[in-house]
Amino acid sequence: MVVNYKELLHDINTFIFDYDGVLTTGEVYILPNGEALRGGYVKDGYALQHALKNGYRIAIISGGKSESMIHRLNMLKIKDYFLGVSDKLATFKEYISRESINPKNVLYMGDDIPDYEVMKEVGLPCCPADAAEEIKAISLYISHREGGKGCVRDIIEQVMRLHGKWMNGNAFYW
Repeated sequence: MVVNYKELLHDINTFIFDYDGVLTTGEVYILPNGEALRGGYVKDGYALQHALKNGYRIAIISGGKSESMIHRLNMLKIKDYFLGVSDKLATFKEYISRESINPKNVLYMGDDIPDYEVMKEVGLPCCPADAAEEIKAISLYISHREGGKGCVRDIIEQVMRLHGKWMNGNAFYW
């Protein structure tokens, strides 16, 4: 049976994203002091904040870790983030157990092999247009946008529009 991903959007109340390659293009710039810098997309950031403001859970699970990532996530008011993770599936299972989240209600967007096992466990596995082929093969939705270029905004907006929360009067002010 082929499942239309739009039917699954109704059940989503939690978004979990990889960082590099999803919230960023995957490019990393190393400064002379060793700090790794990554670029973020402002419209993805807006969608994340808007989703938080409307009661959705947002979590980040990433193998990467840097002060700039922590700073960006704090600016976005994302409290549930797990950086420097070597076993994303274990972190995912621990998080949903601790927060009493049904995996059926989770949308996970990843782009590469470290996301594979987690994506098999969630209600709606998604990926950016430029994800690895193995990830595309298990994704129920492949965004038309690339990582770091609006794929996060794309899927958050779809869920929130369906739930009637996208342009709901509190979308413009923080």
